[in-house]
Amino acid sequence: TMKARRTSTVLATVCLGAVAVAAAAHVTPTVVLLKDDEAVRTMLDSATRYAVREVRLSEDEVRTVRERWGWTPEDDFSRFVLGRDAGGALVGAVTFVTEVTIHGPVRVAVALNPDGTVRDARIVGLTEETLTWLKPLIDQGLAAEYAGRSADSDFGIPERFRRMRLSKMQRFYAEIVGSLVHRAAILYRVAVLDREAAGIRD
Repeated sequence: TMKARRTSTVLATVCLGAVAVAAAAHVTPTVVLLKDDEAVRTMLDSATRYAVREVRLSEDEVRTVRERWGWTPEDDFSRFVLGRDAGGALVGAVTFVTEVTIHGPVRVAVALNPDGTVRDARIVGLTEETLTWLKPLIDQGLAAEYAGRSADSDFGIPERFRRMRLSKMQRFYAEIVGSLVHRAAILYRVAVLDREAAGIRD
């Protein structure tokens, strides 16, 4: 159908927007755990149509992020896939965030509710080496554990994971995952919610 073709086109655009990154050290092959379009459909399962919103943070917004959350985005550009239901109501938004580590990139898909809280999160890509450390945590739903948190919440390692006997590398990468989910929540707050509250339209 025409609607299905439009949906596929929008989600294909998201996939094409994914930037391939590589670390300078001993990087093993990348493993894709979930394709971008599958991540969007899974995490915004009640959405029937999608649109891509691309935003570039202003200098003032970058300064706000740095001063309020202690993080300076390396790239001022962000892309959100907005999903709406059959009635046109916003279901949520999905963005993809990446951290390049010495063992290669870790990529996470984060879905945000309309109010800016985390709806869901999935680790969608990482290297084979990193997977050996993160696989037990992925199987336990590490990224999704941050559901319900907002940009001002604590994104440290969740309590039930802290109770596990994590190795040094598992703890390191668990912290990376939490940081990535937090960054997505911050970007949505600043680039979408705060702009809408100020009456700014892209």
